[in-house]
Amino acid sequence: MLTTFLFRRHLEEDETLLKAVHKHWLLGIKALFWPSAFFAASWIILSFNQTRGLVIIMSFWNVVFLVWWLRNFFDYFLDAWLVTDQGIIDIAWHGWFHRQSTRVLYSDLQGISYEIHGVVGTLLRYGIISVEKISTGAVISLDHVHNPKRVESLVLKCQEAYLHAKNMKDAKQVQNLLATLVAERIQLDGLPKDEDDA
Repeated sequence: MLTTFLFRRHLEEDETLLKAVHKHWLLGIKALFWPSAFFAASWIILSFNQTRGLVIIMSFWNVVFLVWWLRNFFDYFLDAWLVTDQGIIDIAWHGWFHRQSTRVLYSDLQGISYEIHGVVGTLLRYGIISVEKISTGAVISLDHVHNPKRVESLVLKCQEAYLHAKNMKDAKQVQNLLATLVAERIQLDGLPKDEDDA
């Protein structure tokens, strides 16, 4: 629900979001640890001493900690890949007023790969996943992705379904075009006569 709400502005009207791929959840916990710790510490301090001056000061700092927490949460959550039925949308969140989005349609996808580095990456099963565009050769990647092999399989499966549907649509259009040309030719020349009837 939250995913659909936050990412719907990046989708086309007829596009379906299949999966939002985020960085590993441990990075989210790491980003939220210090704001959460300071927020909790301020409430612990307030529980022991509730003088008017301290309450005002701690209220101000709690607002600061809350903004810090929200900024870190959005920085983690909104840096994502959206795997849709039409392509991949790479979203980068650089702050409150700066977002960047790159769309790669499955028909423009040259290749997808993943790479897992080191012992920690192997144990926690996270790595870098990359796609390359045919038209520009640009590589778009997302690092610290949990289970990148599963994401690669999902993208390949979606690409195959998209290309199959597109080929079927193109074949139907060619079939309709040929039927129209044959019908026009028959109307211009009349029905062909059988040589045995002559």
